[in-house]
Amino acid sequence: MGTETNKKSNGFLLQGSILAAASLIVRFIGLVYRVPLTRIIGEDAIGYYQTAFEFYSTALLLSSYSLPLAVSKLVSARQVTGRHKDTRRVLFVSLMFALIVGSLASLAVYFGADLYGRFNHTPLVAIPLRVLAPTIFVFSVMGVIRGYFQGYGDMVPTAVSQIVEQVVNAAISIIAALYMVKKYAGTPERDAYGAAGGTWGTFIGAVAGALILIGIFLYRSGRTSELVQSDESKERERYSQILKILLLTVIPVVISQTVYQVSGILDVSIFNRTLKVKEFDAVTRNTWWGIYSGKYKLLTNVPVAVAAAMGTAIVPTLVAEIAKGRKDRVHEKIALTVKFNMIIAFPCAFGFMALGGPILLMLFGDTRILNTEMMQIGGSAVIFFALSTVTNGVLQGIHHMFIPVWHSFVALIIHCVTLWLLLHFTELNALALVICNILFALLVCIMNAISLRRLIGYRQEWRTSFVIPLISASVMGAFADICYRVLYKLIEFGMPTHPGVNNLISCLVTIGLCVFVFFATLLLLGGVTEAEIKDMPKGHVLVKILRKLHLLRTQK
Repeated sequence: MGTETNKKSNGFLLQGSILAAASLIVRFIGLVYRVPLTRIIGEDAIGYYQTAFEFYSTALLLSSYSLPLAVSKLVSARQVTGRHKDTRRVLFVSLMFALIVGSLASLAVYFGADLYGRFNHTPLVAIPLRVLAPTIFVFSVMGVIRGYFQGYGDMVPTAVSQIVEQVVNAAISIIAALYMVKKYAGTPERDAYGAAGGTWGTFIGAVAGALILIGIFLYRSGRTSELVQSDESKERERYSQILKILLLTVIPVVISQTVYQVSGILDVSIFNRTLKVKEFDAVTRNTWWGIYSGKYKLLTNVPVAVAAAMGTAIVPTLVAEIAKGRKDRVHEKIALTVKFNMIIAFPCAFGFMALGGPILLMLFGDTRILNTEMMQIGGSAVIFFALSTVTNGVLQGIHHMFIPVWHSFVALIIHCVTLWLLLHFTELNALALVICNILFALLVCIMNAISLRRLIGYRQEWRTSFVIPLISASVMGAFADICYRVLYKLIEFGMPTHPGVNNLISCLVTIGLCVFVFFATLLLLGGVTEAEIKDMPKGHVLVKILRKLHLLRTQK
């Protein structure tokens, strides 16, 4: 029985780790290609680029981001009981739904681009937004196929398609941006067309990802056909019944995720309108917003991608455990997922607070003090967004779909009111965005924790999930600050070079050492047990290595 449990834990962690690794690769590629893209089109164009993405992303959530989770839940609930013919019906109904909703969303974005531009006092944003419009249709279809594979506990197709999509996106974005900037140089629309060049990459990348998914689906069609033929159940679900269940699953997910995205739209609107009244010009507002959304949020969202991946991976396994009536396993998997994410989130948060300025200098060549201030104040957002993202997935996985909706809505109202007050009555300006970003995620975390305790009696273990990672990350953060400063001075004194080169070497070496310092401290404090390490992919190999390094405490 113990072996079976370990294998299932390994399978859950392995699939989550695959998706998390792919998400990190995708985010890393996004960071890398954003550097030349920013330098090609400029800060003002990045403001157009990000503003266009706020509206596009909201429409995308309505049509596709909700579908992988919804389809995954429906497929998982049926495959665990061997109803494979009904899973095929789920796939068919979901695809029809995606085709219709994706088409409507694409048309709405295309024809609503001018209205959105006027609403945000940036009419030229309609140019990159129209380029993004057809991408929504592609993502709708892609979301269904990803959800189908995820429902069977297979995250590999999603991971592969995400990486291909981002690689193509990066290449096309840079090429198209260069072309657009050159073609429209000297015109008033130069920045908007430069941003449109970047959005071309998003569309072509999505097409590439969709083709990969379709190819994998066709390649595996023989295997899935065997499963369907093995289904000996007599009754079949009606298509209308499946559509009803799909809608009841999609709607709360859509609303919950849309609230997250709407916060971005409201942020840019409140920010621009309030600072316009305070007589800040459009270039200044656009530049500040570009730093916040195109640098600060871009960087802090990288580790949150791990939480999103684990939140996706835990849904089908929670559905399966609930269907089998194994509540103890539900609690165990929630605890494991939260702890795994905190071990990633805490060092990233403290690393950003200590090295945020040097990292942004390394990536974007930007020495403005605002970059450092945003990272120092807002690094903690990584922890709260990671935790809120995972607990949202848990609540959805245990069939309480509307609770995250309510929590997000309440947090959004408090967030918007606080943002207006800070912008109107203080001189924080762009830093007010960072403070309210933290507030939003923190409120969701608190409300989610209360709901999990009330609904299933779940209480998160604190010592090894929060306290020890916090102490380890604090030690690492202090080390990072000292190490970076010492290395920079030594390099500057020993072999004077360009400040950017000094920063690059000091930053990369410090980050590498920080990884070792954090995990060494975590292990020495007993933050991870030998049994937990063995449950991870290649855990037995890790245990042997850690024992040789004398970093693993002997468990009594």
